[in-house]
Order: sequence, then structure tokens, then C-alpha cells
Amino acid sequence: MISQTAEYALRAIVYLADQVGARTTTQIAETTQIPPGYLAKIMQQLGRSKLVTSQRGLNGGFTLAIKPDELTVLEVVNAIDPVQRFHTCPLGLHGLNLCSLHRKLDDAALAIEATFNGSTIADLLDAPSNRKPLCGFPVAAVCTAES
Repeated sequence: MISQTAEYALRAIVYLADQVGARTTTQIAETTQIPPGYLAKIMQQLGRSKLVTSQRGLNGGFTLAIKPDELTVLEVVNAIDPVQRFHTCPLGLHGLNLCSLHRKLDDAALAIEATFNGSTIADLLDAPSNRKPLCGFPVAAVCTAES
């Protein structure tokens, strides 16, 4: 559905949205269970897309650049690894007239885009405490076996 890189980006963004003040790559990586080196590259991409801001030095780190209730899941995914759509036959056999398989795949991708576009980062934070991403944040959240 989405790449692991896009999921990691969403984890980092949701974590930052739940924090006050800047967070270092190390802090983000530890809480979100993302490999630190990989996270650094993701954070650079998010910075280039203007979804996060970074500050160097003492008390430096990353902060969310857009309010959680204004930032959609789709914007985060598109900044990292956009949902694959089929506008032409990927095999070059049908041109603009998609075969039934590619039409269905494109319809599914369109539905995913619509769902992600209709969901904000604030929506993810408003989930019941046992359904928050990673169950490790906010601090009060507790994982259950059903998570």
C-alpha cells in the first residue's frame, strides 16, 4: 500500500506533532523505532518538502512546520514516496486505455489517495490511546494485545 519509508515518515511526523519543542534525530528514532541513519535521510526529505523545520545547535532538532490539523497524511506520503497511480499501461500494451487489472489497481490507488487526503495528522493523534501509532507515544498510551 505504502512504502516502509513513507510509514517511517508518518511515524516521525506523528511523533513530532505530539511533542512540544524540537526533537533530535536520536530522540525520534528511539521512540518511533526507526533506524537512525535512515531517519536522518527521511527528515532531510521532510525538511526539503517544508513539512518540518530543523534547528542546529543546543536545543536544536526538528519541529513540525505545519499544524497537525492542517497537515494531511497524503502530504506526508507524497513528500516521501507518492502513491503509485496508473495513467497508462505500465507494460506499454494498452496506452491510455487501461486493461481491467490496471484500471482496478488505479481505482484502489485513487481510493487510498482520497482516504489519506481526508485524514490529518491530528486525526491520527486523536485515536484511542491503545490505537496510537507505535503505542509508545504519547507517554500516557499503553499497548494492548489487540494493537
